[in-house]
Amino acid sequence: MRAFKPDPALALAPSFFERPAAVVARELLGCVLASRIGGILAAGVVVETEAYLGSSDAGSHAATKGITPRNRVMYGPPAHAYIYFTYGNHYMLNLVAEPEGVAGGVLIRAIEPIAGIATMSERRNGRSGIELTNGPGKVAAALGVDLTHNGTPLGEHLAVYAGHPIPDMLVETSGRIGLSAGHELPLRFYVRGNEYVSRARPGPRPPKESRSQS
Repeated sequence: MRAFKPDPALALAPSFFERPAAVVARELLGCVLASRIGGILAAGVVVETEAYLGSSDAGSHAATKGITPRNRVMYGPPAHAYIYFTYGNHYMLNLVAEPEGVAGGVLIRAIEPIAGIATMSERRNGRSGIELTNGPGKVAAALGVDLTHNGTPLGEHLAVYAGHPIPDMLVETSGRIGLSAGHELPLRFYVRGNEYVSRARPGPRPPKESRSQS
């Protein structure tokens, strides 16, 4: 793959995200997620995602009695970043989907790095290869994402660009990973055979003492 240079003409429009979260999650595979946080370009091809829906989705932050300080970004305009902190030390990067007023988001579970790899390694404490970005907490760390980016529109610090579409024959689906409820829904999408896809298995959240970054 040739060196990646952001092309504004290839940036995904908000209308791309203003669709059902499951559709967006599937079609993000093969797109390029880029960060300019800290003034340094870091980017990777999206190879694994999970969709999260509204109040009827038991695994979603929107499965509440309404809008809360935590989930309000999910109800906001599409094409924004929804960041949250979990397990006491991991940030998670989600992209808001669905029309404004409808909760929905896509968790970026894994990317294949194509730019800024040295910076990613530094942010990941010297890790390299698939360990850079083969899990959602790793993706956020490698791209420099934290809670200060929660609610920010795509286009400045974070952007998504059209890449090479992944044919259906290479896309796998499964239940989601690390949830105490809603894990059985087939809302995880990943590129078959890509080494950067996370190694965690779908199913219920593991016991607390055995949890690790997935």
